[in-house]
Amino acid sequence: MSKAQFLMIQGTHSDAGKSVLVTAFCRIFAQDGYRTAPFKSQNMALNSYVTLDGKEIGRAQGVQAEAACTIATTDMNPILIKPSRDHESQIVVHGKPYKNMQAGEYRETFYERGLNLIQQSIQSLAQSFDRVVIEGAGSPAEINLNDRELVNMRVAELADAPVILVGDIERGGVFASLVGTLQLLSPQQKERVIGVIINKFHGDIKLLEPGLEWFENYTGKPVLGVIPYLPNLNIEAEDSLVLDHYDKGQSDHISPTEGVSEHDTIDVVVIRYPKISNFTDVDPFRLEPDCRVRFITHAADMGHPDVVILPGSKNVLEDLIYLKDHGFIQKLSSLYREQRTAIVGICGGYQMLGLTIADPHAVESTRVQEEALGFLPIKTTLTKEKTTIRSQGRLQFGHTSYDIEGYEIHMGLSEMVDRHTHHNQPHQAHILYDNQRGSASSHFSPLIEMDGRGDGLKSVDERVWGTYFHGIFDNDHFRTGFLNERRACSGLPRKDEPSILFQQLKSSAFDRLAAHVRSHVQLEVINKYMKNDDDIASKRGGKNMSVDNS
Repeated sequence: MSKAQFLMIQGTHSDAGKSVLVTAFCRIFAQDGYRTAPFKSQNMALNSYVTLDGKEIGRAQGVQAEAACTIATTDMNPILIKPSRDHESQIVVHGKPYKNMQAGEYRETFYERGLNLIQQSIQSLAQSFDRVVIEGAGSPAEINLNDRELVNMRVAELADAPVILVGDIERGGVFASLVGTLQLLSPQQKERVIGVIINKFHGDIKLLEPGLEWFENYTGKPVLGVIPYLPNLNIEAEDSLVLDHYDKGQSDHISPTEGVSEHDTIDVVVIRYPKISNFTDVDPFRLEPDCRVRFITHAADMGHPDVVILPGSKNVLEDLIYLKDHGFIQKLSSLYREQRTAIVGICGGYQMLGLTIADPHAVESTRVQEEALGFLPIKTTLTKEKTTIRSQGRLQFGHTSYDIEGYEIHMGLSEMVDRHTHHNQPHQAHILYDNQRGSASSHFSPLIEMDGRGDGLKSVDERVWGTYFHGIFDNDHFRTGFLNERRACSGLPRKDEPSILFQQLKSSAFDRLAAHVRSHVQLEVINKYMKNDDDIASKRGGKNMSVDNS
């Protein structure tokens, strides 16, 4: 079909470490001089990534492209499924919304179209890259779904890719899961598996060696690597499954605050509603030495935080109802009136901080309109057209202006309204809005100025603000200025320069991951199965890690 060499990583179950291993191999092959691309045919995720041409793909594939030092395109993830409500998801095709579909409808009517899209993307990547690392989803042994699956062995067959099967030893029963998965594959599919990798190993490898020998003898498949658990891996997570680890302070991805007294930290609370999306917006705070990040699901767990963040949402109306039903309006009101807490909304969270949210076209919900939390004088209408764009602008905060970059992914349009034209408000909401005298414009202003238009809104005291900019806290100098305001309120010393440079830390994390995996897998065997052509790497000059992402 082409010149590209393929490798596919499949797992015995979700969260086995497929995304991270694909990221590692993307970096390893790029370091070795190959033009490398990630690929996932069909991704189900609420965390997404905006390409340079304003298209939406799974966040993991965007991060994997960064690890490979290449520009992300929709060919790397032609189908993105974003669950929006029970049994229904938004189907995104080559970065643009296609339609909302229920699971049965998608399986019955989209299969042939999806197969064609996947094949075209494989062919496109094969013509542009030397190596393509493919990520599977779930398990290839989903026997109830395999007749029309679009993401595991069917894709391996289309790309003629060798497959490595990954098992997570942390969960227990890794040999049973590996052996069981292999036995449920057809003979042809099993033949395609070149070996297995055991992931997240703790302890003495010598105690595992008898099991490795037994496995190889029993299955005839080699163990291509045992990868020790790698803590504090500062690479963005995609799936909300990782939030269970975040909450317990056990995330593989971000280092929690260590060695710092609770009284010497800035307490950042993130509200974890059911349809939370793009929660990686808060990852930079998790790296700040004097910040503690907590994800909460109940208002009673709020405490007395310095910052409350309402993150993105794939179903903003349903998540708004969740906030109301779980007592968050009263708690947020109390924090604003009695504390020095900063309240921040990003994307869907920004919409929730307004006056009303309407969904006249049933884009995300069957609810036509809901009264929002009332902190900002905006009304939002969800639209059929989605905004997906890389953005930049200038942000005035405190006495300093910041040039910032970010990206937008949203279905809604928000506009400022005057309180005299907005009636019949519930008494418990509109904390700021109904307690101001005069027009809204005298107490609120756009947060970001960009090409003649404004984005977001902030209160005059800058304690409540919202924006459509994802990645706003990736901007090191703005994050430092924002945190300095919180430090001042808490009696903590300000910082004249950023404590961390977030993008540099991400790049270092890719190198750390690649070195770790490289030292624990049989790379020479994997290269052999990929029909490795050393001439390609030598022509590229090897270890050329620069890429223009501008």
